[in-house]
Amino acid sequence: MFKNYLLTTLRNLRKNKAHSFINIFGLSAGMAVAMLIGLWIWDETQYDTYHKNYNSIAQVMQNETFNGKITTGKGNVLPLAAELRRSYGSDFKYVVLSSWSMNSLVAAGDKKINIQGNYMEGDAPEMLSLKMLAGTRSAFKSPSSILLSQSTAKALFGNADPIGKVVKIDGELNEKVAGVYEDLPENTSFKDVAFIAPFFDLTSWVKGNENNWYNESFQVFVQMANNADMAAVSAKIKNIKVNKIDAKTAKLEKPEMFLFPMSKWHLYSTFENGVSVGGAIQYVRLFAIIGAFVLLLACINFMNLSTARSEKRAREVGIRKAIGSLRSQLISQFFSESLVVAFFAFLTSILLSLLILPFFNSVSGKQIGLPWGNIYFWLAGILFSAVTGLIAGTYPALYLSSFQPVKVLKGTFKAGSAAAIPRKVLVVTQFTVSIVLIISTVTVFRQIQFAKSRPTGYIRQGLITIIMQTYNYHNNLANMRNDLLQQGAVTDIAESNTPVTENDHYSDGFNWPGKDPQASAKFNTVGISIDYGKTLGWQFIDGRDFSRQLVTDSSAVVLNETAVKYLGFKKTVGSTIKWYDKTFRVIGVIKDVVMESPYEPSKQTVFYLDSSIGGILNIKLSPNMPTAASLAKVAAVCKKYSPEEPFNYKFADEDYARKFSDEERVGKLAAFFATLAIMISCLGLFGMASFMAEQRTKEIGLRKVLGASVFSLWQLLSKDFVGLVIIALLIAAPAAYYFMYNWLQHYEYRTNMAWWVFAATGAGAIAITLLTVSFQSIKAALANPIKAIKAE
Repeated sequence: MFKNYLLTTLRNLRKNKAHSFINIFGLSAGMAVAMLIGLWIWDETQYDTYHKNYNSIAQVMQNETFNGKITTGKGNVLPLAAELRRSYGSDFKYVVLSSWSMNSLVAAGDKKINIQGNYMEGDAPEMLSLKMLAGTRSAFKSPSSILLSQSTAKALFGNADPIGKVVKIDGELNEKVAGVYEDLPENTSFKDVAFIAPFFDLTSWVKGNENNWYNESFQVFVQMANNADMAAVSAKIKNIKVNKIDAKTAKLEKPEMFLFPMSKWHLYSTFENGVSVGGAIQYVRLFAIIGAFVLLLACINFMNLSTARSEKRAREVGIRKAIGSLRSQLISQFFSESLVVAFFAFLTSILLSLLILPFFNSVSGKQIGLPWGNIYFWLAGILFSAVTGLIAGTYPALYLSSFQPVKVLKGTFKAGSAAAIPRKVLVVTQFTVSIVLIISTVTVFRQIQFAKSRPTGYIRQGLITIIMQTYNYHNNLANMRNDLLQQGAVTDIAESNTPVTENDHYSDGFNWPGKDPQASAKFNTVGISIDYGKTLGWQFIDGRDFSRQLVTDSSAVVLNETAVKYLGFKKTVGSTIKWYDKTFRVIGVIKDVVMESPYEPSKQTVFYLDSSIGGILNIKLSPNMPTAASLAKVAAVCKKYSPEEPFNYKFADEDYARKFSDEERVGKLAAFFATLAIMISCLGLFGMASFMAEQRTKEIGLRKVLGASVFSLWQLLSKDFVGLVIIALLIAAPAAYYFMYNWLQHYEYRTNMAWWVFAATGAGAIAITLLTVSFQSIKAALANPIKAIKAE
């Protein structure tokens, strides 16, 4: 019986090649999208599961109240770890202090590389369950030991055994290689950790902070004891810091510690008012919905085309019933056909996925591959195909098998106008989903462009930043500046303690006349050298820049607009503010410099002169010299004053552009899926138009004989489809407005929902519809009417 069903199915597929292609390709496109999105979602939800202790690892975080708002941060004080061990030791298996090194110069002999690493306590390798390729995890507990990632060991030592060899970090620390661990995968929070060095070897950071409960420059990770409940322990440590700081600070800042589990680090990292409100999980949900809808569109195509061609197979059903076929047998046959098409589509979808995967990975920033050896993948694929085939074939099977053989064989059977209603509903559903996706995609890109066009308060073009590995640049800054200015390679050069495109330096302890004594204020603080403003191209609203001629500027500050509004001074320039025990005079006010998220308001920022910074070297290349020539001269001067440091630089405009990467990635993925959705919808529309033209062949022939023009016939065949798209637009517009308006509320600096986006999308949808159906409509209108009506 099954063999008979299969032969009948293959015969029907060969007989109706165009119909078969549309069905199989449409379903396979939908399945490929669902497959890619499913793999992407799996990768996202498996983030950090590489670590065996994933479910019991947490980071200690804290909520503090500043400027009337609760802020959540990862920064913690050094003595917190010892206090956790002392007071709550039975609740934790490991407590590990950590300090990230975002750009370290690591050298082994003549080999030097710039990499990221982490200074951690001895239990870190066990907590992170590192897979050791050489050495052991416990060897890291030996004094002055370091663990290298596989790629780092390869870069420094080639194929030689690195164990016992010495590496130098930032020209200061000599560490002995105690082990080599497998490179961490892309979907882990520690993916960029190329080495792990002993935390307490950071003597310049650690010294003096052993009992300092105010310097929040460190991070603390914990692994729970086997019998400990993370939520209960989190509640227990809530006030651990309150009793360690002065009563006034405790009252103003209200510090509250809590444990943030590793399982939430990636998908639930956004906090508002001290509570996790989501994060990347919104994109997981969004693309899960998109994948489901795109697959639904493909299923709708299958159902539409199968039911639309029912009259073609009505005589077959009548004959089968007349010779004894039961309705259940017919239902089984049609379900079999649907399942065969679905399995063909599944195999085709794998091929499509392989073709699309490189592009998908580049857009999504992933390294996803098809899990060929995973039995669950194949079981899921087969189950997926079966369910899709059953869902897609339900209506055709039940509808076709219900035909009455007497009416069919006598030729009196007509599907009637009511039979077209489900198909019209499905077409409206298809275009509703497609239009929502298009409006959403356009809105995402408009938000990105809106943020990109935001004034940044400085000139990014030609500005490069260099992370200083040693103090050589700092100690020779004046000589470097003179050399580069004389060569005409730069317009200026200056230092800062943070890059211009980010700022994680903030401080409290500010007081000023009129400040509410019950309020705790926190400002972003940027330590700079004297020519920083000229190097960046600050835009002054009031006052002046720092000056070499005025010694008193060592006690001066420049404020941004947001800081001035927050302070509430009637006359800002000349006013004084107190930062802990030192009084500063305001000499200038500049336009807000966008240093953090371009989607958020600028934070109140204080710029001050710091003679000992040595963090970031900012260089403004001369516009009068080709960039390559300028960079060559800068490299030569840098090599002259710090020969051991590699010349590694970043362009500020490229760094700034990276701030839009997440939204651009979402926009590109949404555009890709919206394009596929439209393509699938048009494919179905093309098939429907083909069927409608074929069904109305005699009517068209008679109309032509009676004098109807090609244009009037084109109108006749096209207007129904245009009407369906207009209905879809009326449904999609408010739905898209609702979803995208709520999405935009996540950004304080956001674009509006422009009316022309809806109008343009509607016009585009109608145009695409007309282009899709016009081929079949005009073909039918140009056909010879004699051939259509000669049988009559």
